[in-house]
Amino acid sequence: MTSQAERAQTLSALHAAPEILRVVNVWDVVSAKAILDLPETKALATAGHSIAATFGYPDGENIPLELVLDMVGRIVSVAGDVPVSADLDAGFGNAGETARRAIGVGIVGANVEDRLKPLAESVAAVEAIVRAGVAEGVPFALNARTDAIVRGGDRPLDESIADAIERGRAYLDAGADIVFVPGVLNADVTRRLVEGIGERKVSVIGLPGALTAAEYEALGVARISYGPTTQRVALTALQDVAKSLYADGVIPPSTRALN
Repeated sequence: MTSQAERAQTLSALHAAPEILRVVNVWDVVSAKAILDLPETKALATAGHSIAATFGYPDGENIPLELVLDMVGRIVSVAGDVPVSADLDAGFGNAGETARRAIGVGIVGANVEDRLKPLAESVAAVEAIVRAGVAEGVPFALNARTDAIVRGGDRPLDESIADAIERGRAYLDAGADIVFVPGVLNADVTRRLVEGIGERKVSVIGLPGALTAAEYEALGVARISYGPTTQRVALTALQDVAKSLYADGVIPPSTRALN
């Protein structure tokens, strides 16, 4: 089995590769195993919203960090040589220490969001995470998230894009691997972000109404993930089959024994 440092290097290499890294988010061991069974899976990423929902908490650091780390550690335990990146929200009050603890359970990269805090404070958090990786001997692949667009409010889109670029460049200079800019990004916005932040340095989320992974790849995007939507798809299927069973239906014969 590869070392944790080697898995971190693998994740960084996947971010830098010409082919966009497609990451299907998971939230527990059985969802991770289902995705790991697919030969296309090159890396795993946890969805913080989905893990919180699993334990009955709303999104946004309402779940105790201990529960998050326990779950992501369980996911790492079944992932083998596949690198696992974790959603660590905004760092749970101490981004460097949270990253150190995540590394302790086998995580090799993470999303950490800035929530549009002052730039200097956000850069300091990125630097703390990078230092934690160095101290633990793991070249931590930080997917530094800026909320410049999703939390931009009523300000002009051009202003939000400029803010995302300024923050993204600062996070890369501070040691982040790539920059996550969530939102439903069209081709024009994506092109401007890639031009401003860097080729294969922008990470996006695949939401309804967004571009396809192939379209983002052609624009120079490094990574696409899907956040809580994968769990929503699973729960939609569960609720739909339950409605069918209540109506005297049967379990579909195409159901696979993935558990």
